[in-house]
This record gives sequence, structure tokens and C-alpha cells, in this order.
Amino acid sequence: MSIVRVFLTLAFVAAALALAAIGAAAFSGIGHRWVDILAQFPAPAFACAVVLTVVALLLSMRRVAGLSLAVAALLAAAAWSQWFPPRAPPAPNSPTVTVYSANLWARNPDVDAQIRSVAAAKADIVMLVEVGDAVAPHLDRLLAGHPHRLASQVHDGANGRSRTVIASRWPLHETRFSDPVWGLEGVAETPLGPVRLIAAHMTRPWPFQYQWGQLNHAERLAQLKGDDTRPFILAGDFNSVSTARVGKLIKDLNGAWAAPGWPGTWPSFVPDPFRVTIDQVYYSPRLALTSRTLGAPTGSDHAPVITRFSRAQAASDAERDPSSENPPRSIPPRTP
Repeated sequence: MSIVRVFLTLAFVAAALALAAIGAAAFSGIGHRWVDILAQFPAPAFACAVVLTVVALLLSMRRVAGLSLAVAALLAAAAWSQWFPPRAPPAPNSPTVTVYSANLWARNPDVDAQIRSVAAAKADIVMLVEVGDAVAPHLDRLLAGHPHRLASQVHDGANGRSRTVIASRWPLHETRFSDPVWGLEGVAETPLGPVRLIAAHMTRPWPFQYQWGQLNHAERLAQLKGDDTRPFILAGDFNSVSTARVGKLIKDLNGAWAAPGWPGTWPSFVPDPFRVTIDQVYYSPRLALTSRTLGAPTGSDHAPVITRFSRAQAASDAERDPSSENPPRSIPPRTP
């Protein structure tokens, strides 16, 4: 074996072991920040392992290819619950609601791309974070067909001035929470009944922010939900996958389920398999997620997410059963 072959083999083995470390971190369940930062990447690491396996086979490095294939299997198992989370069966003949959620990036100058993307989704509800100054004067065009709107105050963040926006085809009531940093909350009167909408933009993870930042934000979001039993949709940029410590905390504290994390959403300029799904949609188990796709590009480094919901079978049964312990609650009248 030539010296070049030896070094090439060592490089491939080192790469495979590094990818295996990501899979081990994702499987471990350890919430320490050093482990958690690795646990964000099993999906793109799986794509890298597949590429490594193919290249090794082309170079007739069968043992290396076998190792890489085993690592790919480990990573696929680690990412499986992110790609295929549990879903409730939809109730028969239930109406559907389509939700478009996106981080538009505060510095994004491509107003036309943003408008095209929202229009192409034909969504009933639009939930946006980092709506920058470039598109703010064009909200009527961006949100054509969505006359009911809520907007946070302008926040001057690291990426520039931006605001959070929720828009709906149906009446939309503002409730308790309207903070451009922590999130924006409203209640939409949908064909599914009143649905709470929470648009959030979570802080960046350690080492880019202090280590407890995301955990504090997740707890704040849980306080926002409180003991309200109405169905909810919590969407936005969480800077975390749904299966790492922050995603697990959001699901546990809110009793929420997560939309599938495939294809990935960030960064949008790389092929889908190499992206990380940090743009999440969490939702009440009283809703049934019927589909999750990506929207047309907006010019942002985040891909938009399109989700469709109907009533869950269990929720529909509870509505028909007057003895249910937790019957759906109606929206209280809005005080003038």
C-alpha cells in the first residue's frame, strides 16, 4: 500500500469517526452544551456519511466503505425521530388549515422573492420572524389575502431592524404576548375552531450566546402557553432541531408535537440533505398534521416551511363527548 493510500485511508477513517461522534451525541440524551451542539447535526452528518461511503467504494476502499456505511446507519437511526415524529390521525371530513412560517432575514433585500414565496404557498395563516425594513413598506403586497394582522414592535438586532408578524384570512385576536425578541401571540378563528398562534425567534445556541439562553427562552414560551387548553401552533426559527435538548424541552413543557424535520431548512443555499432543520413547527396533539413541505425561496438563508393541519381524531371525539374532562374552550369576548 502506497503512502498516499495510507494517508487517504486514515483521513477517511478519521472523518467517519467524527461523524460517528455526532450520532453518539444525538443518541446519548446528554444535555451538556458540548454534547448538545453536536446533537444538532445528525441529519447533515448522515448525508456526509453517505457521500463518504460512495467515494470509498469508487476508490475500492471496501473496509472504509463498510465503516462509513455503518456510521450512516447510526446517523439515520439518530435522526429518525426528527424525520418521522409521531402524528395523530386526522378526523374524518375535517377542514384543513395551511400555515406558512419563515425567517425572512432582516437584511434580505429581495422583496419580490418574499412576496412570490408567500403567494405561492396559498396559506391561510402566515407567521413570519425577522421581517426587515426592506419588505415592511410592502406588507399589503406580501400579505395580500390576509387582512387580519398582528405585528410586534421593531427590534434592532444583530441582523438589523426587524419585526415579527402573524397574518390570517380569518379574524385574529391579539392576546398576552407581543415581544419582538421573545415572540408574538394571537388567536385565529379558523374552521378548526380557535387556534392559538405563537411566532417565535429563539436566541442562538452556545457558543454564540450564553449557555442558558435557549433554555430560558424555551421556559418563557412554556409560560406563554400556560394552562390554556385550546389547540396551538408554535412556529418560527428555534436555532435548534426538535430532538436535541431545547426541542425536547419545548415539547415537554408545552405538551407539543413537532413537524417532521425533512427536508432541512438552514442554510438554504446548500442542498437539502446537508441542511439542519432549525425552523420548526410545534403543535398541539389536538391537531393532526397532514403534510409538511418547504416553500419557495425568499432570499433568506432560511427555507420557509408550509404545514397543513386538520382536527385530530382524538380531539374530534372529545368534542362529541360532553363528559370529556377537557372540553374545547371558546375564546372569551374581547374587551374594548
